[in-house]
Amino acid sequence: MAARAASRIVAAAPTAVRNRALLAVHDALDGARASLAEANRQDLEQGRANALEAPLLDRLELTPSRIDSMLEGLRQVVALPDPVGSISEMRSMPSGIQVGRMRVPLGVIGIIYESRPNVTVEAASLCLKAGNATILRGGSEALASNCAIAECLRQGLQASGLPAAAVQVVATADRAAVGQLITMPEYVDVIVPRGGKGLIERISRDARVPVIKHLDGVCHVYIDDYADDEMAVSIAFNAKTQRYGTCNTMETLLVAASKAQALLPRLAQAYAEAGVELRACPRALALLPAATAATEQDWSEEYLAPILAVRVVDGLEQAIEHINTYSSQHTDSIVTQEHARAMRFLREVDSSSVMVNASTRLADGFEYGLGAEIGISTDKLHARGPVGLEGLTTQKFVVLGEGQLRT
Repeated sequence: MAARAASRIVAAAPTAVRNRALLAVHDALDGARASLAEANRQDLEQGRANALEAPLLDRLELTPSRIDSMLEGLRQVVALPDPVGSISEMRSMPSGIQVGRMRVPLGVIGIIYESRPNVTVEAASLCLKAGNATILRGGSEALASNCAIAECLRQGLQASGLPAAAVQVVATADRAAVGQLITMPEYVDVIVPRGGKGLIERISRDARVPVIKHLDGVCHVYIDDYADDEMAVSIAFNAKTQRYGTCNTMETLLVAASKAQALLPRLAQAYAEAGVELRACPRALALLPAATAATEQDWSEEYLAPILAVRVVDGLEQAIEHINTYSSQHTDSIVTQEHARAMRFLREVDSSSVMVNASTRLADGFEYGLGAEIGISTDKLHARGPVGLEGLTTQKFVVLGEGQLRT
């Protein structure tokens, strides 16, 4: 398969060559804004005609600012240190050999995703920088946008002398292509699905190739007894309303009972002005007459919409218990000025990103300084949290000797 052969060429290519390819892709994208906008317009029109839901249309749209973010992500990836070939943990053994670990590419990475055409560039840039080949299969709703982006990727690879097969965009809406991609371990080393829960569940169930994944993003903000009120209001508002259709958007707000009376009415007014529907527990409902009663299902729901579940809790212990019961282990945040309570939250909340005094919306590779991210993993093996360059490599043992023999 062409991708397997290309992966060996990319893995052997010097950092400067891979960076040159990324900069060429950057320039090609910057010069193709008009064609990208036109292709995206076609996808959006088709999406509306097919009655795509608002969150999916939001993910599908390539605004000028999102193109700017794609370009900035490419520049960040170029500036990142190349992990490939780095040797760490080198130590001498009693036999005289030296044993260490070297970072090496994973090989061929298959990315399967829905709606968001910017993922095409994010995924390709990280895979290429980490010395991997990649096969990208976007959603049928973004086919025109992805094909336009694929042309820019081809130009960048060609300009740097790397094989075009190093980044392949599957130009078909046929779902059978996904079934083939996830069942070919002889050609593909890792699958990264990005999209709705149904897509990821199907891939996890059917794949014969290792999968880096998260199913959904049921993210929490907990306003602690010792929270700064103004900070708490701004974080809780931003975490929900900055963007609705993303996996790091807050879906449940937990408020310590001592803070509920002062803060919930203020937050309710702000949420109402933003058009957010509140679903509240009985204690919260007493302070939020316009809210509706939450059901058990609401605590584990990823709305991806202007809907927020609200619960008043006795304190830190009950907040941690709620999060560890209902969280999808994506991202959870505490607002507090008390160091010991913050540290307990960091230790005991079992999620891939745990925050203190910050919006959950900051949980992505760009904000974490990884450049673009390939996705977020809630698994506990290989990669956890936003997956950047290092998550797209693995390690092998390297042994340096001077003629040592086993006796």
